[in-house]
Amino acid sequence: MSESFNIGWIDYTIMGVYFVFVLGIGWALKRYMKSSSDFLMGGKSIPAWITGLAFISTNLGALEVIGMAASGAKYGMATTHFYWVGAIPAMIFLGLFMMPFYYGSKARSVPEYLKLRFDEKTRGFNAISFAVMTIFASGISMYALAMLMETLLGWDFNLSILISAVIVLAYTYLGGLKSAIYNEVLQFFLIVIGFLPLVFLGLKNIGGWDSLKLSLENVALSHGYQAGAWTETWKPLGSPSENPMGVEWFGVAMGLGFVLSFGYWCTNFLVVQRAMAAGSMSAARKTPLIGAIPKMFIPFLVIVPGMIAIALTSDPNSGFALPAKDGSYDYDKVIPMMLGHYFPTGVLGLGLTALMASFMSGMAGNVTAFNTVWTYDIYQSYIKPGQSDKHYLRVGQLATVFGVLVSIGAAYVAAMFNNVMDFLQLIFAFINAPLFATFLLGMFWKRATGHGAFTGLLSGTGAAALHHGLTAPAGAMALIKGGWLGTVVHTYPSEMAQNFWTAIFAWTTCFVVTIVISLVTRRVQTDEDLKGLVYSLTPRVRDDSRNWYEKPVWMAIIVGAIALVLSIIFW
Repeated sequence: MSESFNIGWIDYTIMGVYFVFVLGIGWALKRYMKSSSDFLMGGKSIPAWITGLAFISTNLGALEVIGMAASGAKYGMATTHFYWVGAIPAMIFLGLFMMPFYYGSKARSVPEYLKLRFDEKTRGFNAISFAVMTIFASGISMYALAMLMETLLGWDFNLSILISAVIVLAYTYLGGLKSAIYNEVLQFFLIVIGFLPLVFLGLKNIGGWDSLKLSLENVALSHGYQAGAWTETWKPLGSPSENPMGVEWFGVAMGLGFVLSFGYWCTNFLVVQRAMAAGSMSAARKTPLIGAIPKMFIPFLVIVPGMIAIALTSDPNSGFALPAKDGSYDYDKVIPMMLGHYFPTGVLGLGLTALMASFMSGMAGNVTAFNTVWTYDIYQSYIKPGQSDKHYLRVGQLATVFGVLVSIGAAYVAAMFNNVMDFLQLIFAFINAPLFATFLLGMFWKRATGHGAFTGLLSGTGAAALHHGLTAPAGAMALIKGGWLGTVVHTYPSEMAQNFWTAIFAWTTCFVVTIVISLVTRRVQTDEDLKGLVYSLTPRVRDDSRNWYEKPVWMAIIVGAIALVLSIIFW
């Protein structure tokens, strides 16, 4: 397939320079990795603008680039709900309300906060489930990068997985979290520079935004929807049958905008870890708010190319078509195919480098989160407590190797989906959705007990498994997509609709069970024990920002206003 793409020596040179650069950052920081805190937590000394860009860049991996472009083609403009509804409110909440608990409690990880607030068994359950989630998420990025290399470079898929694993392992093993964060900032700028030309060239080719809307109206009508199904965000959500995502407004608002969104951004140690590496409480609170600004505009970099791709595919005279997969399109190939179609030699190398940067950002972010949780919350807590710091530094390095190796297996599971975004949201529905209910009650209700939190988490995860096992998306054959209990009691129009409702069931079950069990079990922690861990018992944070616009509250208002305006424009 690579014969159709004009890849020259200059493209390989650009990619080679990038690989040397990221490895160089790891090598340069290696001498500073003198303790487990340096390696696993970045020393808590990084400026807010660095952690803010790293915060958003670590999310700008396969989920964002491949997954969102695929969803843009598969679901249209409704995909922006993952940003303006499914990210910004939660990022504001994290910065204003939750970072003071994470940073102020001196916890080294999200599971460790759960131990301080509840008990050891709650920490242990979350640590194990989070470790599994990061492995799958890292595997998705690895799969996406290997698929890119196979599609555009003609490399063997298995060899591509091995190469990507070795590169990420090298710079995370050498420089730890700090290496990953500084590389993520570099990767952020590369992604923006690499994808802007793709958007401009695609829009120019199709005749501009108005022509794209007209083409997508034809796509919508050909699928039996109203004309605006691919170009509007809220109008088609009156009924699941009126939009390609197969959801209604409540599923988006509750399943994505509340449960999945807050569950991911507020409790996922992968992103919280970046804020916790900041040099002060003020910098930690600003981190997600700084990251929210570029986050709002990323849809125009990644979703619009997907919309262009499906419009071109529907036109037999365009000379462009997405490849088929499982009776539909292989939506994950949107970005690779678009790069090969539009970018000439040299520019193609820049685009490929941007893609590789995004995938490595996702892989490295998950691996560094995994090695921290494994070292502090599993190994130090349950396997070998009381060892020297040098011992835990070595364990963290070995956990990095182990995490990358297991991620390779997860990459082959990701290959079973035609949209990695669907797969990742399914994982979040199982793990992050019930966890958010636990955090919400733990931070804002001092009566919540450890027994209630643990039972609620188990019940929420069990409810997600039960719902997923009894439902299936339309046309699904693989057991991993649902129906694995042998009886399908409900069929959803799409994988994403099933994910949203799986998350809703998981969150609701965990929330209710935690309250009930907490009310019938004895509270063992005093108000003094919960200071700094529960909102009503914690002194308000005094911000030291010099200018009004630097204060987290005003930054949050500005960010929220921009997101609201964007939602109205594309209503």
